[in-house]
Amino acid sequence: MSNLTANIKSIRDIMRKDTGVDGDAQRISQMVWMLFLKIFADKENEWETQVKNYVSPIPVELKWQNWAADTTGLTGEPLIEFINSELFPTLKSLKNTTTDQAKIVRSVFEDTYNYMKNGVLFRQVINEINKIDFSDSHNGHIFNDIYENILKELQSAGSSGEYYTPRAVTQFMVDIIKPKIGESVLDPACGTGGFLKCTINSLGEYVYDSKNRSILQDSIRGIEKKPLPHLLCTTNLMLHGFDVPSIRRDNLLSKKFDEWEAKDEVNIILSNPPFGGAEEDGTDSNFPIQFRTKETADLFMVLIMRLLKPSGRAAVVLPDGFLFGEGVRTRIKEELLATCNLHTIVRLPNGVFNPYTNIKTNILFFDKGSSTKDIWYYEHPYPKGQKSYNRSRPISIEEFNGEKSWWNNRTETDYTWKVSIEEIKGRNYNLDISSPYFGKTDEQLTSSEIIKRLEKSIKRSEQLMSLIKQDI
Repeated sequence: MSNLTANIKSIRDIMRKDTGVDGDAQRISQMVWMLFLKIFADKENEWETQVKNYVSPIPVELKWQNWAADTTGLTGEPLIEFINSELFPTLKSLKNTTTDQAKIVRSVFEDTYNYMKNGVLFRQVINEINKIDFSDSHNGHIFNDIYENILKELQSAGSSGEYYTPRAVTQFMVDIIKPKIGESVLDPACGTGGFLKCTINSLGEYVYDSKNRSILQDSIRGIEKKPLPHLLCTTNLMLHGFDVPSIRRDNLLSKKFDEWEAKDEVNIILSNPPFGGAEEDGTDSNFPIQFRTKETADLFMVLIMRLLKPSGRAAVVLPDGFLFGEGVRTRIKEELLATCNLHTIVRLPNGVFNPYTNIKTNILFFDKGSSTKDIWYYEHPYPKGQKSYNRSRPISIEEFNGEKSWWNNRTETDYTWKVSIEEIKGRNYNLDISSPYFGKTDEQLTSSEIIKRLEKSIKRSEQLMSLIKQDI
């Protein structure tokens, strides 16, 4: 176990003793805002030498090194009083300076809170954090692994439609889309920044050049409405070399659809919009009447189509329900196929999103500007000898080698097939289509076919129950 891993474990163990910190969500939030301040302090040391006329937005007395760095400094009640009465109120209302760092700090602390009540335990946590040197790039990469593992412990997240995308899936989507330097990349529901981080890694050579790094920082953007994922995403991108990450606290669904302009459009959208959840009452009224729905993922699909530039490209994770859904979903799919070329659907097997959910998901790849003529399907198989995924055996990036080798040399097989737009229209835009070549077992049936079988079974059961009652 690395020293950094041991530090993080020690921090979490100390926090568990504090009566003010209730559960993993608060523990993560508490730990990450403190880590953010330490990282920000380390970054400021760089900026003061690298950025001309750099002016820190944080008052001298509130800088990490001036209240936290001394292991025998503030502790107990005076420390808690300082945090709650001086540090937080000031950071939440920082004034702008000649650089953009003030708005980053304000956005991070806008809805962030201090949960710890015991000043002695607080000091112990600070002292553990001070052992970490985030100017060491190796530590930065380890930290990414650590907080992703912590997030996996928040299994309750799945109940509210929040699913943190497996790293292999985000990597595959970025590998296929192939962002280029200067292209604008957006994740409209970025969570902790998995897609953005993979995009930065794919263009990593440019991060080390100041001019190109500035271009990347302006072109790679994320929107996240919840404070904890926003905090994690901002911290993550700072550890990946971004001085001023373009991560905004907002909900794009709350903006009137007809207010979006050409200047808001982007070249690339990579996203796994939250599904299974619902937005605040009235959010759907921001959208054209034919697309109004309470399902968050469906609203995001409408928004994604709007925000793509002509010739823009997208890769989006969606549940099976979108493929076979009717009503509003039919109209959304009709619009998608009319305005975009939905050229590929990669069908992921059950369990990819374990431990959050067993919902079966799909990756939709499409380009805006021309209508769909045919859709290629790729049924992603389990590895040989494996029947599902779990925490100890997640999906791996190597498993997508099949899709990658097939991508530019497409042929039909048991796991790959092509469907014409005429057939899709004849199915009333039901995209839940299985391979015509692969022998169907219960495990290979589409979701809509399973539902039909269940409905038929239930109807038959009701008939039998009625007959039994007649004989009694």
